[in-house]
Amino acid sequence: MPRFFVPSANFDGDTVRITGDDARHIARALRMAVGETVTVCDMHGTTHTCVLEKITDDGSTARIVESVPSDTEPPYPITLYQAFPKGDKMDVIVQKAVESGACAIVPFLSERCVSRPDEKSVEKKIARWQRIALEAAKQCGRGIIPAVRRPLTYAQMLEEASAASLPLFCYEGDGTASLREVLAAADTGGTRSISLVIGSEGGFSGDEAAAAVQHGFHLCGLGRRILRCESASGFALACIAYAFEL
Repeated sequence: MPRFFVPSANFDGDTVRITGDDARHIARALRMAVGETVTVCDMHGTTHTCVLEKITDDGSTARIVESVPSDTEPPYPITLYQAFPKGDKMDVIVQKAVESGACAIVPFLSERCVSRPDEKSVEKKIARWQRIALEAAKQCGRGIIPAVRRPLTYAQMLEEASAASLPLFCYEGDGTASLREVLAAADTGGTRSISLVIGSEGGFSGDEAAAAVQHGFHLCGLGRRILRCESASGFALACIAYAFEL
């Protein structure tokens, strides 16, 4: 069933109006007819089953026949903090993070980041990544559109991400506990939010890892093999999903 995300302002009682590109997609690409059913998400975690009552290129009107809480969201909000990777790797990272359950993606700068986009290019990149997040959310049946936020400095990231009840910092240093061990020891009853910090191609320096420990992060490794940075976030998010959802 086609899935659309619609802002709260477009809801009026049991009626919802679908506008913009989604309206044109319904009318032209999908060639849907009055009486057919679509799924509409209000971007706040509620999923509505709706019957189309009017279809035009400018906007379609649908009647809500059932509303249920989305069952595709993780039990705790997970924010991915991703150090800037090189090239277009962030495209894949955002897509897979949305599919794997991240509720927000926040890029940041670390010592070993090669990519350091300027202010002008950052705006374009964020807009592109947000479009990727939207399409991924539609494809995988999310109840929200995870936000891709503005970049942070390393210090800002530590301050913000450490406020989560379970702050995770992926680091390949010797003696680091595995992610499995950290998750197994986590107090699930006390977990209300999760932050996941992933490095760029060069990982993190020892000083950066030490600063993370001082901020209360759990240092954790992702196994015996070295993962590419564009694989690490999806891998870690899948491990979190296995521990808390499956």
